[in-house]
Amino acid sequence: MTVAESFIAALPKAELHVHHVGSASARIVAELAERHPGTVPSDLEELKAFFAFRDFAHFVEVYLAVVGLIRTGEDVRLLTYEVAREMAEGQRIRYAELTCTPYTSVLAGVPIEAYTEAIEDARVAAERDFGLVLRWIYDIPGESGLPAADATLGYALDHRVDALVGFGLGGPEIGVPRPQFEPHFAKARAAGLHSVPHAGETTGPETVWDALRLLGAERIGHGTSSARDPELLEHLAASGVPLEVCPSSNIATRAVTSLAEHPLRTFVEAGVTVTINSDDPPMFGTSLNQEYAVAAELLDLDEAGLADLARAGVQASFAPDDVRQRVLAEIDSAVS
Repeated sequence: MTVAESFIAALPKAELHVHHVGSASARIVAELAERHPGTVPSDLEELKAFFAFRDFAHFVEVYLAVVGLIRTGEDVRLLTYEVAREMAEGQRIRYAELTCTPYTSVLAGVPIEAYTEAIEDARVAAERDFGLVLRWIYDIPGESGLPAADATLGYALDHRVDALVGFGLGGPEIGVPRPQFEPHFAKARAAGLHSVPHAGETTGPETVWDALRLLGAERIGHGTSSARDPELLEHLAASGVPLEVCPSSNIATRAVTSLAEHPLRTFVEAGVTVTINSDDPPMFGTSLNQEYAVAAELLDLDEAGLADLARAGVQASFAPDDVRQRVLAEIDSAVS
């Protein structure tokens, strides 16, 4: 491990754009597969080979295989707690907003009551055992349309838990126009939830404008194509709306051709607030530590610059004030 890698590994961090199911490592999937034998091998070495990222179609295959193993509230609890373990122990993540898609779990037969009980039980245990503070973002799987939006809004408002802080929109962007979800986001925001939709990952800047103007976005998931619109960059910089940047994910999904062409530097030079995130880390063969290393290379960051990047993640979060101040102090201690 190089000096830079060891510094990143020890640096306290927040993660704001990371998916619940997409964070399941081969180790976690092996445990789930032992509970539900027959569909996915439970042998860890076989699963590691299965998880070795090949292309985006393979990512979808792995993702759906994991979804198929989450059949009970106990499965949800296991997934959540073990994801928290890996965040805290391997990457020094101190605060995370985990994007959850309860709609798919309910479709699979997990009642929303069991789902919320499971994630909350895991959250409390993770803070006690690992010192990791978790909060939830419920996102609409956009490919499932308005029925999924109606259901997700109902879960957020009628079965709300204290740790639910945000309302999001994920899934494919092409063929899923953002304006149709305007009423759902308006109701979520009226209930005090923060608006954090994905936008501009595989579509153009107009999708980001829709997220800002129609969905009231307070952060933008990805926002990659914003670099193509100088007026949008100026607006993002002036308004302070952060972009949740996930470099390796952008390469995997072919939103960006190569890291050399990634717009991260363009965003920073335009004065846009950026946070660094991992998206679906084991499924894209990455981690938050690795994404910080990528950002360090793209932005020529030293240790002080990496610490500033970590501070930006905390400051852009919806963490309680006491948690925010505590993690910022830990970052300061790491570089003093």
